[in-house]
Amino acid sequence: MANQVLVEISARHVHVSQQDLETLFGKGYELTCKKWLSQPGQFACEERVRVIGAKGEFPAVSILGPVRPETQVELSLTDARSIGVTAPVRESGDLAGTGACKLVGPCGEVEIDHGVIAAKRHIHATPADAEALGLTNGEIVSVEIPTANERSLVFGDVVVRVSEKYALAMHIDTDEANAAGMAPNTMGTIIK
Repeated sequence: MANQVLVEISARHVHVSQQDLETLFGKGYELTCKKWLSQPGQFACEERVRVIGAKGEFPAVSILGPVRPETQVELSLTDARSIGVTAPVRESGDLAGTGACKLVGPCGEVEIDHGVIAAKRHIHATPADAEALGLTNGEIVSVEIPTANERSLVFGDVVVRVSEKYALAMHIDTDEANAAGMAPNTMGTIIK
């Protein structure tokens, strides 16, 4: 069907820089792939860290690889409130002025003074996917999520991100998925 996109649920996770990875897990440490993700080259790791805020913590948050230039913690807004951290809604990598927390690994801890976000819902697309769907990089669209439990809804403010490095999929967090009562492998309809 035209204008359809697979909607994937992104649970809380951490991206780490090489420097922070080595502080948390030891000098020269490399991430261990547990499972490949839908986006090419991206993987869930065996490694987990404690994410600590002012009011609480999550004891075993998954790291996603590969390493990044800067450490980033992605939480839902409910997650952020529950542990007492600020998590503005941002696109991945847009970290200036974002929340702070502490990360604890088996070999050390890292206080990040920024990098905690609630990821802005988004669609990853290759240039060919974007052209076929009539989308452009940075465009803002809506996506209708059908559900069988009378919780269907339309997500607005969905940013389109286009790159040869992507595979076609929409990403939302657990709060958003729960609001729709969404099941895995749900297809959304893009509305312009």
